[in-house]
Amino acid sequence: MIGFIGAGSIGGAVITGLVKNGFDENEIIVKGGHSNHTKLLGDQLGFQVVKKVKQLEDTEVIFIAVGANALDSVLAELKEIATDKLIVAFTGSASVTHLKQELGNVKVAHAIPNTPVKVGAGFTGITYSDNFTEDDKKKISSILGYTGQLVEVPEAQLGILGTVAGCSPAFLDVFIEALSDAGVKHGLNRELAYDAAIGMAIGASKLAKQSELNVSALKDEVTSPGGSTIRGVAALEEYGFRNAVIKAVDAAENE
Repeated sequence: MIGFIGAGSIGGAVITGLVKNGFDENEIIVKGGHSNHTKLLGDQLGFQVVKKVKQLEDTEVIFIAVGANALDSVLAELKEIATDKLIVAFTGSASVTHLKQELGNVKVAHAIPNTPVKVGAGFTGITYSDNFTEDDKKKISSILGYTGQLVEVPEAQLGILGTVAGCSPAFLDVFIEALSDAGVKHGLNRELAYDAAIGMAIGASKLAKQSELNVSALKDEVTSPGGSTIRGVAALEEYGFRNAVIKAVDAAENE
């Protein structure tokens, strides 16, 4: 049995990814907030909804998915039942050190998922406390594996990994929208332009993931001498596309 505290944008995405990709909804208990959102999601997906953190005491793993302003009050409630559980916090400010300070000698982890976890295609970085065993890590992996890729990194790298993987779906959405606008400008209807841009993003990403070539070499494969693609790449460089992406990551990373 696993528990969630919070079912907002990230918590709800992870829960949805779990259930939609085969995790037993009857093994999920969720403590929601004051809105009706958690109940509506529970009605849709079939998991159990409770009103108090204490009602998660029969779970083995608890995922915390609340905002930074609510984290400490949640940890104060959770401390009463956390001793024998694995605690994984998705909150950005929930460092392993902070979690252990608030919960004591409990097995804790800090993870940052991205929104594609909702469709089982997510990328989640995670850092474990020193007292996490390999079996404990396998248990977390067996759960979050339903939502996509899980990668363990030192906590010093977790923030930038979360920025690159977590903020970039929005960056890609902007790129897809711009490609669609360009398609419409040159005569495609909007639906077809979106289908082409989204289909390209899915296919190119799958190719980059599965190919033995790096992305630079894959780019070179389609930029024939004097061709249309290299002219487009040159225009991206002229208008600062590469620098704009780096600056976007810089802006997202710097608080």
